[in-house]
Amino acid sequence: MTCLAQLRLVALTATSLFCLTGLATAQPMGGPGPGMGPGGPTDVGVVTLTAQAVPVTSTLPGRVVASATAEIRPQASGIITAVNVKEGQEVKAGDVLFSIDPATYEAEVAVAEANVASAQSQLPAAEATVTRYTTLVASGGIAQTELDTAQATLAQAQASLVSAQASLRVAQLSLDRANVTAPIDGTVGVISGQLGALVTANQTDALTIIRQLDPVDIELAESSANLLSLRKALTSGELEGRNGEAPTISLTLEDGSTYDQTGTISAADVVISETTGSFTIRASMPNPDRTLLPGMFVRATVSVGNQPNAFLVPQRAVTFNDDGNPTAYFVGADGKAEQRVLTANREVDNAWVVTSGVADGDQLIVDGLQKVMNGGDVNAIAAVIDADGVVQQDPPRNVADATPMVAQ
Repeated sequence: MTCLAQLRLVALTATSLFCLTGLATAQPMGGPGPGMGPGGPTDVGVVTLTAQAVPVTSTLPGRVVASATAEIRPQASGIITAVNVKEGQEVKAGDVLFSIDPATYEAEVAVAEANVASAQSQLPAAEATVTRYTTLVASGGIAQTELDTAQATLAQAQASLVSAQASLRVAQLSLDRANVTAPIDGTVGVISGQLGALVTANQTDALTIIRQLDPVDIELAESSANLLSLRKALTSGELEGRNGEAPTISLTLEDGSTYDQTGTISAADVVISETTGSFTIRASMPNPDRTLLPGMFVRATVSVGNQPNAFLVPQRAVTFNDDGNPTAYFVGADGKAEQRVLTANREVDNAWVVTSGVADGDQLIVDGLQKVMNGGDVNAIAAVIDADGVVQQDPPRNVADATPMVAQ
């Protein structure tokens, strides 16, 4: 072996010995991690849970309909001489929408008035004849039959007057109907009756449609199964009703935005559909800005009551075991992590609604779960969870300051 080869061998051997020495002094696997002393407790973020009444809601598909609709048809025939409204205009009940040529109806009123005057002129003579004949019959001057004839003539004159007055009212009504008025308050739709058009009384085609858009109705479809479940929950006490108040609803529009008004349930159908197994619920919703238009589809969140003595457990703290049951870690009285099986039947925002497995004042571990094991020592640090279910970066260090989960 040459001198150069011997020198390389010596250098390699020294390097190997240095590496082996470093490995010998390295921390063994399974030792305490950074920020944690040997055998020390694991830092975890916790929130304190408090029992509360959690609102029970149901999300249903719905469609917007006008709260009142009136199809405007003429009740008199003739030529339209004036269109007094525009499409989209707000009108009040009684406003004149269209005017029909009144000449024919004015003439009919004049004829009817003349007939009334003629009938009225017959009455004085007939009444005087009856009075005179009554006196003559009493004195024996005329026979009773003549008085009877005079009384019949008076009755006929009175009937003729009543008939003429009725004809006058009909003629006046026809004249009034030459002005087509709005029967309800609302918004004018598409106008098909144009100036100069010939229309007939009670025709099939509407001149326009008036829709009442403030408030509007929301038609919702709910299944009969959910109705039975709701009644059972109310009867058993699992759900608190609204003390006689109508359930309220809020809307999510087609673009995902939240409507800024709140409505109430106004009516519900009493018959279940034989084809869909659902029934219709109607809600009334304020619509001052005309944001909601008939035919629009929405999602309605209906508040049907409150679930008493429930806990909101953040979803980030819940996992599911092999049996599919929700579990979470809590800080026990001895400062150790304790895993419990919960009873959770629904969600609210970013939390599970838990009815068993939790007690008032329990400290729920929401952060540092990857380092927690059942029965392990933990150091509880108060955490704060925002509306999105995210733990804040710099939570308060005092467990007493932990923010309990509160239903929104």
